[in-house]
Amino acid sequence: MNYVATFYTHAAALMTDRAMKKHGIASRLAPVPRDLSSSCGTCVRYQADDPCFELLDRDAEQVAQQTETGYRIIRTYE
Repeated sequence: MNYVATFYTHAAALMTDRAMKKHGIASRLAPVPRDLSSSCGTCVRYQADDPCFELLDRDAEQVAQQTETGYRIIRTYE
């Protein structure tokens, strides 16, 4: 499945991307899609069997699953 994780800081996105790659998960940094909001404007797009919440930096904002028609938010952080 394809996921998009947004973050409050660019550093958090970078740390998450590194953690994903370290665990063998295909990921990349990208601009946040217009359908989703983010404080820093950088997201991590990744493909995995599950959302890998445990690999997200503590400054994560939300995780969305990409669908055929857009995005479905599956978790938000405060």
